[in-house]
Amino acid sequence: LVECIITDTGFTRADALGEIRRAEQTLLLSGEAAKQLSGEMVPLEAAPGVTGRLGFTLRFPIGVVAAITPFNSPLNTVAHKLGPALAAGNGVVLKPANATPLTANALGQILLDAGVPAGLLAIVHGGGATAGEALLSDERIGFYTFTGSTEVGLTVQRAAGLRPTQLELGSIATTIVCDDADVAEVAAKVVPAAFRKAGQVCTSVQRLYVHRDLAGGFGDALAEDLEGRVVGDPRQPGALVGPLISRGEAERVSGWIAAAEKGGATLVTGGGCAGSVVRPTVLVGVAPHMDVVRREVFGPVVSILPFTDLADAVRDANATEYGLAAGVFTRDLDRALWAARNLRFGGVHINETSSSRVDLMPYGGVKQSGHGREGPLYAAREMTEERLITISHH
Repeated sequence: LVECIITDTGFTRADALGEIRRAEQTLLLSGEAAKQLSGEMVPLEAAPGVTGRLGFTLRFPIGVVAAITPFNSPLNTVAHKLGPALAAGNGVVLKPANATPLTANALGQILLDAGVPAGLLAIVHGGGATAGEALLSDERIGFYTFTGSTEVGLTVQRAAGLRPTQLELGSIATTIVCDDADVAEVAAKVVPAAFRKAGQVCTSVQRLYVHRDLAGGFGDALAEDLEGRVVGDPRQPGALVGPLISRGEAERVSGWIAAAEKGGATLVTGGGCAGSVVRPTVLVGVAPHMDVVRREVFGPVVSILPFTDLADAVRDANATEYGLAAGVFTRDLDRALWAARNLRFGGVHINETSSSRVDLMPYGGVKQSGHGREGPLYAAREMTEERLITISHH
């Protein structure tokens, strides 16, 4: 599996091993979810005038789930869709990203070898205009679960019509560092959260709001942490960042960095493009109109934005069309809870970065970041139909 992931994506060995460890947990959690899927009692006799009547709900499989997955989590995101679908009693058709066929096929074979009935699992390969369109036009499919761009997610939603969907879409992830945070401790968490998988993660730290009292030294702390890190060959021991998924994506990201510099931003560290590799990059002095701030970079780039008032940082964080995940570092409980209540994101992580995720938690966004929740138990519930049963008795 490690070799499949590296070959498919160019992720480092550490990132590939992380995918495998998490996918193992996701499948175990899906097995537990199958044991916990149940209905609930409805207290009908609590209503005025109702006697001698029982009410309860049952959950039934929807039927066939179509799972469409991205390149940037070729094993664990696939597990997050296949596991809950099967746990809920459904059949599932998987269309993995074109860039990651080896990993998807390997997982499919593992599941079949482990005893999943062949009739409940199919994998189809092809582009959006071929395999994707075929799945979206097939009325036999009862549920769509999709992770990818907001643009494609809208296409999935339109095609699904009244059929239920779970969509995890675009993001501009934000992490806020208040003046009482420990710079070294936060920097140590930001580096992997920003640069794992070469920054090709929906929740990667892209906009880093740092209180003005700390902002001056924060870029230096990140640069110091990145000093001497291995970049390039994903198979090299200790590599932090490998190539992006394609040369075109690397050129796009380096172009956004160059445009930011031309517009007045300052490069603290990184920048440049060598083939498909972009060095881990930290920028300061960015402006709101720059692509590195207003669009999802999906590359190893962090922009540091100073703030004085937490309310201003929260307002700016909310001022995008996306709302997947945010992080806040502070030792002040009142401040933390205020931020958690006012940040409009699907997940807010206190004293962790926006990229914090435990696979058992509910995971998903608001606004243009989509709807529905991953997390095996939460997803399995969404992939069932709930039916009310009432019984009158004497």
